[in-house]
Amino acid sequence: MKRGSVCFTVYLLFSWYCPSLSPSPFCYSRVCPHARGIAHINRVSSIKILGVTVSDSLSVCGHVNNVITSCAQSVQAMRILRAHDMATSAIHMIFNAVIVAKLTYAASSWWGFTTAEDCQRLEAVISRGIRSGLCASEHMSLEHLVTDADDKLFNLILHARDHVLHSILPSRSDFNYNLRPRHHNFVLTAKSLSITDRDFVTRMIYKDIY
Repeated sequence: MKRGSVCFTVYLLFSWYCPSLSPSPFCYSRVCPHARGIAHINRVSSIKILGVTVSDSLSVCGHVNNVITSCAQSVQAMRILRAHDMATSAIHMIFNAVIVAKLTYAASSWWGFTTAEDCQRLEAVISRGIRSGLCASEHMSLEHLVTDADDKLFNLILHARDHVLHSILPSRSDFNYNLRPRHHNFVLTAKSLSITDRDFVTRMIYKDIY
C-alpha cells in the first residue's frame, strides 16, 4: 500500500479499531482493483471490513443501509420491552448502548465518505427515537457525537507516537510566524481529489484552520 493514500488510511483506521483482525492484503486488493502481485482473487464491488461495508468507489451507502436496517430491528425489540412496562430510564440506556453504538461504530473511518443524504438518514434514526420516547429529548445529534469521537481520536494520534496512525501524519512545520495558534503544527497536505479530502487525517488537519 502507498503511504498517504486513502486506502492506506482506511487500512490503518481498521487496524486501530481491532489490531488482531485488521484487513489483510487480500481485502485491500479487493477494495483497490489496481493492487498487483496477488493472483487468483475474485474482484468484488464491495467488502465488509470488521462490520463496515465499503464499496470499490469508497462509498459507504451500503454500510448506511445495513446500519439503519439493524437499528430498525433493535428499535422494534425496544418497543416490545417498553410494552412490558420497562422503565423509561432503562429504555434510554438501551438506546444509547445499542442504537447509538451501532450508528457510531468505527465512524471516524467512514463518516467522511458519507453524502448529505446518508447523514440525514442516520440522523433520522435518533430523531425518530426522540419522537417515540425511546431516546432522551436532550440527546446530542449524531454529527456532534462523531465530531467528538474524531477529536478524541486525533488528539490521541497527535500525542502518542507509537499509535498506529501516527506514522501517516504529515511532517511538522518549522515556521515561527506570530500567527493565531492552531491545534496542530503539521504541514497542510495538498487537496487534489474529493476522495482524498474525505480521508480522516486530511479532514482533521484542515479542521478549524481559519
